[in-house]
Amino acid sequence: MQFHEQVPLAPYTTLGVGGPARWFAEAGSEDDVRQGLEFARERRLPVFVLGGGSNLLVADAGFSGLVLRVALRGVEQEGDVLHAAAGEDWDGLVARAVAANLAGLECLSGIPGTVGGTPVQNVGAYGQEVANTVADVRAIETSTGKPATFSSQECGFSYRRSRFNGPDAGKYILTNVSYKLRSGGSPELKYAELHRSMAEFTDPTLQQVRDTVRRIRQSKGMLLVQGDPDCHSAGSFFKNPVVDETVAARVAGKAAETSPSMPRYPDGDGRIKLSAAWLIEQAGIAKGFTMGHAGISSRHTLALINRGGATTAEIIALRDYIRAKVETRFGVPLEQEPVSLG
Repeated sequence: MQFHEQVPLAPYTTLGVGGPARWFAEAGSEDDVRQGLEFARERRLPVFVLGGGSNLLVADAGFSGLVLRVALRGVEQEGDVLHAAAGEDWDGLVARAVAANLAGLECLSGIPGTVGGTPVQNVGAYGQEVANTVADVRAIETSTGKPATFSSQECGFSYRRSRFNGPDAGKYILTNVSYKLRSGGSPELKYAELHRSMAEFTDPTLQQVRDTVRRIRQSKGMLLVQGDPDCHSAGSFFKNPVVDETVAARVAGKAAETSPSMPRYPDGDGRIKLSAAWLIEQAGIAKGFTMGHAGISSRHTLALINRGGATTAEIIALRDYIRAKVETRFGVPLEQEPVSLG
């Protein structure tokens, strides 16, 4: 295992901004993970675990510790369960599940990043979340180097959250995830937009759903396509806010003159999930809006993009401008989805 100094991190992220890592190493095994942790411990360095870099905002000054890139590989199928190493490409795993006629991940097609990141933020899209399929997660405890296994229930999943980015953030490095799928199962078409897009199919297959999801994502600039400027993003930059009924009614009232129909989705316990994209647009910020070298995708309001040569400071300035406009208009704070480093 090799440790490198002053490695630029921008090329390892889909947003393409940020400075260097003081130290950088790739871990191809659990022993490598332990070696990296020991290296950092001896030098009293903070450790950041890097996957696909698709949900990451690196500071212009970079990171003064060790960036440990998880590169563990391997997928095994055991009946209707897929055991996948944390460094496996996520969309590649979805493609494998669909090809094996295993339902449960098809609506999560086209999401960039690696397997290890999916349980951390409970990745979800088009009516599916990985929380619905994760059977267990294997990890290395950062303080001891010992292995640990967590059942789905022990992961503490909620909207875009788990124990791994909540109470136990930084305590574990995920090395393997097992997904319990449905052999020969029907695709899930809960999400209205996806359901409408599948209207031409009488009895859609998993592959047809996957292809349609990827087509929708590409139309919104949410699929990584070489040479497409709208793809230089970290995906959805803001989480959809979850509010109580009183706040939802107030927001609807404020927007009634310009948008009589407010998107709203039940989120359990009487709470309502609002559309962050709708809030931004109703606050007067349109697709294609720019500030310096940063901007909003011309195809998706939630994607903040690097228009070419952007700095992290410019991305942050745009983020703060959007937040302020939405909070001033509706009194609803927007929470950043990508992880900030440095």
